[in-house]
Parts: sequence; structure tokens; C-alpha cells
Amino acid sequence: MPGEFSAGARFEIRITPADVGKRVSVRQVIGITDGHPTFTDTVGVLASWDAGVVSVTRRSGETVRIEEASLVSGKVVPPARPRAGLRVPAVSDEELEEIASRAWPATETDRLGAWTLRASGGFTRRANSALVAGDPGLPLPDALPRVVRWYGERGLAPCLQVPDSSRYAAQVAALGWEREGDTVVRTAPLAPLLQQTAVGAQEVSLSRTPGAAWLAAYHRTGELADAALTVVSGGPSVWFATAPGAIGRAVVDGQWALFGAVEVEPGARRRGLATAVVGALARQAYEEGATAAYLQVETGNSAARALWDRLGFIDHHRYHYLRPTTAGPTWHP
Repeated sequence: MPGEFSAGARFEIRITPADVGKRVSVRQVIGITDGHPTFTDTVGVLASWDAGVVSVTRRSGETVRIEEASLVSGKVVPPARPRAGLRVPAVSDEELEEIASRAWPATETDRLGAWTLRASGGFTRRANSALVAGDPGLPLPDALPRVVRWYGERGLAPCLQVPDSSRYAAQVAALGWEREGDTVVRTAPLAPLLQQTAVGAQEVSLSRTPGAAWLAAYHRTGELADAALTVVSGGPSVWFATAPGAIGRAVVDGQWALFGAVEVEPGARRRGLATAVVGALARQAYEEGATAAYLQVETGNSAARALWDRLGFIDHHRYHYLRPTTAGPTWHP
């Protein structure tokens, strides 16, 4: 679809909706000054092309929406090269938790100062807990009843997700909230994961949406299928890996890629399928410009921790959940 402009300039759109998921460079008209068009360029992953709107996710994680009518050129470009070699970017515990929250988005959110209240009908603790990152904007004895009330209005038990390093961890516990679900967040450079292959690696397929086989193997939706589908499908740039006997999920957000939902059926274990799934997802994340990987694993899950040890992940920080006891002073606002 060529377009003619002044001074003999000629542009051509060489991308189509079939290129969704590829790294592209697009140019659009943003205005006309003295009869001459003004352009702007966007480079990133073609996230969607629907209803006359082209969405491109930049390396920063920002998604740019472009009206198809303003598009004057576009082409697929080579993958971005990793920029930091074998280094993981420096990031605080709370910053990484904010990134992780975008990769597992709740169906409903609200803000209490810098805290994020999240609800998803009860599907997973993470999507039904208040992320404690920063200050709630109120004294703690006033903030906690707000949390209790917000979750009570939705028929959910109040819950906080708190990094172990947060000053609020001990303060909330002292007010009658009990600890559960200790989890470690682990990180690794992405580049070494690109080389992970195994028998059956060629059978790993990637898609933007979880297919029937993926959902059947996930085993966590139960009666909350609608909420589960919304949560697992959400995030800046989401990919699902499916292989005979194994699945996985990755979410690319700028330089970070989350890995999760890596599950292998009992009869297919010890064949390297988890490694093959991770490798396929890592290569896709690399094409979108990611350089670092992270994941969450409960401290008691020794099998999963052993897998991630072999793949080069190390501990970054830990977090846990806090729930009020019925006798606690903050249960009733």
C-alpha cells in the first residue's frame, strides 16, 4: 500500500495483521505543517491490528496505538540484540513486584496511595491481594481497615502481598495479621536461556492466546474459568507455549520477561520438556528486546527450584502474604 508525499518521498506498508508478534518499524503521519506532512516512527513488537487500530509495544513496555489511516510505512525488522550481556538490570524489590503485577493483571484494581488493591473473583492469591509497594498514603491503622472493607465488598478475604524487605511486614503482623505463602522471586540473564533445547523442542508451539490444550493442562482454573482466562491472558506482551505433555507462559515487559505456568504431565517428566518450553519462550522474549528473566516460586517447591537452579536463576528477593485473624484488631473496620 504505497503513499506519495512531497519531494518525491515514497513509502510502503509491508506489514499485515499476519505479522502480529513480530518486531516492526512503522511510520505515521501526525500532522500537516505548511502543506508538508510531519511523521513519527515507532519500533517495537506488533501487538495487535484490529478494527483499524495498529498497536505496537515498545522495548520500554509502552504500547502505542496508531490509527491505520495514519500509517504510511511499515516493515518487519531484525530482532533487537541483548544490550546487557550476562547482567541482570539493577531493580528494587518493589519495582520488580510492580513489573510482576502487570504480568498477572487482576480483573479489578484500585489504588490506596502507592498500594494496588487487586481482585479477580478469587483466582489466585496474587490477583486477589493488595500489593504493598510504597506508602498507602494513610497511617497503617487507618489503611488496613480500608483494605478489609474493599475486599469485603467483593466477597473476598482481605490479603496483602508484602516483600520481606518492606517496613510494613513487621508492622502489619503486629496488628494481628498472619503470614502465609512464602515465595522467592528469582532472576537470570535471558541470553543463556536462548540455548536451552531438548528432545521434542521442535514440537513446542507458541501462541498469543491459551488454546484448549494449554488450558486443559493448566489445572488451576477450577470453577473460575472466566476470571482465570482474563488474568492469564493479560499483560504487556503475553505468549503461551504448548508441547505434547508440557506448557508454559511468558510475559515481556520492556527488558524483563516473566516465566511461569511451566507444567509437565507426570508421564512426560524427565524428558527435558520444561527446558524446551523455557527455551522457546526465551527466544520469543529475546526477539522483543528482553534481556532479563524473572519468576516466582514458593519456597517449599523444591522440584521447581531445582529446575530454575539448573537454568541459572538466582534469588532476588522474597515476599509473603498477610491475612488478618478473626481476633485481630483490623479485621472489623
